[in-house]
Amino acid sequence: MKKKEKVAFIIEELERLYPETPVPLDHTDAYTLLIAVLLSAQCTDVRVNQVTPFLFERASTPYEMVELSKEEIKSIIRPCGLSPAKSSAIWELSKILIEKHQGSVPQSFEALEELPGVGHKTASVVMSQWFGVPAFPVDTHIHRLMTRWKLTNGKNVDQTEKDAKRLFPEALWNKLHLQIIFYGREYSPARGNLEFDFITQRVLAKN
Repeated sequence: MKKKEKVAFIIEELERLYPETPVPLDHTDAYTLLIAVLLSAQCTDVRVNQVTPFLFERASTPYEMVELSKEEIKSIIRPCGLSPAKSSAIWELSKILIEKHQGSVPQSFEALEELPGVGHKTASVVMSQWFGVPAFPVDTHIHRLMTRWKLTNGKNVDQTEKDAKRLFPEALWNKLHLQIIFYGREYSPARGNLEFDFITQRVLAKN
């Protein structure tokens, strides 16, 4: 299957499987999405969604968050892992949002990536899923599948993002990255039996 045929097949099958793509992290606005994505680093979305109700009950705005101590934040988010670093980042970025952005989450990659604990992937999720700006956040599922589908060399996530943006239509990026994540979780695990991973089987078939 040629690369162009692979891309068309992948788009068609993912749209058939996942016509709706709700953001898997519970949130109510740009700020709560930003915090949820930050917490999801090396943590499952399920666990994040179990923790954030307790955190957002105490503080769902930057102004409320800075009223908590870092220790209080750390104690709430501990189940998500990396709580010392994450709690510090949450408190510090909340302070910066108040001081530099009038308490609002900025709508630019540059401003977001200047915030503590916010890397390119986190910024891309917020920009794509809240602000609707075309982006292609690459997580482990997308990196794994793009490599399995031989659409990237698997060298690093930066290269995978570049290849995904080059191969897939920009109008589909915001939905497609979630569709690939959903497919990876359901059909193409990192380890184990891949007998149900029919997309990979098809795109790698010799005829």
